[in-house]
Amino acid sequence: MVEVVIATKNEKKLRELKRYLKGIKARIVSLNEMGHSPRIKEDSGTFKGNAVKKAGAVSRFTKGIVLADDSGLEVDILGGQPGVMSARFAGNRKKDRDNNSKLLKMLEGIPSKDRSARFVCAIAIADNGKVVKVIEEYCKGRIALSIRGAHGFGYDPLFLIPRYNRTFGELGLKIKDKMSHRSKALKKARKFLRSYFALQS
Repeated sequence: MVEVVIATKNEKKLRELKRYLKGIKARIVSLNEMGHSPRIKEDSGTFKGNAVKKAGAVSRFTKGIVLADDSGLEVDILGGQPGVMSARFAGNRKKDRDNNSKLLKMLEGIPSKDRSARFVCAIAIADNGKVVKVIEEYCKGRIALSIRGAHGFGYDPLFLIPRYNRTFGELGLKIKDKMSHRSKALKKARKFLRSYFALQS
């Protein structure tokens, strides 16, 4: 069976990626399962740049197929912050709640109508060091006035979907899987991988 390495050590993100890739005829392996892997500095100014860098570097190391994701939140009134710093917004060793608290503090006094934001997901797929596919997807919403809901991770309890007037933290997986930035990108990645595997066989 074909092996696809997911270039992440984030267990929450890995579970989500595995769920979206369900159905492809491949063994999904994480960097944690490999035991050791190259250290990659995510120093690009874009999600796409970081995803491409990670996929290429890990694929050169494994000599096989690697899928890398870089994703995060962009808030319009903050000029696109936290952007590529989404996971480290409050500091390298801080947790989701710290990032959420910092964002809420920066948006204090800003009315709901001016809190537009979007989640961004960039996926890069590489084979033996060569990037063979790049996908970018988005999900638009607003930043809630307070943390709402306990589902998901990252900024999910703050990311409000106006259509439902609920955050991803309140909506849960069933609805999130239909519309999130990562679900849309991974559905395209799954379709590409199926075609790619067929060409290799």
